[in-house]
Amino acid sequence: MAPVPGRRMALSAPRRLVCDLLHASRNIPVVTFERSIDVSAVAAARRDAPHPPPWAVLFVKAFALVASRRPELRRAYLPLPWPHLWEAAHSVASVAVEREYRGEPAVLFGLVKNPEARPLAELVAKLNEWKTRPVEAVGNFNRQLRYARLPLPVRRLVWRYATAWSGAIKARNLGTFGVSLTGAGGAAALNLICPLTASLNTGVIRPDGTVDVRLHFDHRVLDGMPAARALADLEEVLAGAVAAEVRGSAATSAASCTAHSPGTGSRAPRA
Repeated sequence: MAPVPGRRMALSAPRRLVCDLLHASRNIPVVTFERSIDVSAVAAARRDAPHPPPWAVLFVKAFALVASRRPELRRAYLPLPWPHLWEAAHSVASVAVEREYRGEPAVLFGLVKNPEARPLAELVAKLNEWKTRPVEAVGNFNRQLRYARLPLPVRRLVWRYATAWSGAIKARNLGTFGVSLTGAGGAAALNLICPLTASLNTGVIRPDGTVDVRLHFDHRVLDGMPAARALADLEEVLAGAVAAEVRGSAATSAASCTAHSPGTGSRAPRA
């Protein structure tokens, strides 16, 4: 058989980043739980909103609210200097964002601290910034790519320190939970390989307003029933607090537009 023609290609910084992430996650015993969740209430609220917030933002806010009352979702397993758990005071969300970088698609990770306490409008603005600003101008993206350009032994040492020694450093640089949504593309992963305790992804939203949500978790930190309850809480929060905030934002926006429309201002009574 004749040789197959081709060419050798060096790993780009984005590909190195993914390789490093997978290497750091290789020994984590990830278990996946799936629940069909009814998101019809928040979907209806989005339809009524003049600028509907992206689903990624809604899931970030909802899961952070769940984690605020379930501290096990804010914990991390650390093997050094001896095996122990570390619990964050609040969540740090890591959101996978696809960008084009030097002519190729790249997956980078935006971080937002304490998303449970931030209004949806602020989270939407943050996501828009990650999607539109130059890659080098986004601090998290620039730092991830800078580390990805280091020599391999140095990168392995940096990732080992960031994931195995200090919970505070891990949360600051990687987050406490991750969200990666590809349902808009018509497909979704059945598993996620991630160095965090918990990560979420979803399938495609069905016409009846349900969607399959998958929670991938580190079994050293979390057991099955707490994970199942977390997914049930996620459905409740999406239908309740998150849908209410979307409706409230839409009402505020509509009232603001009405107040600034020509001819709608109040007149002083004529004498």
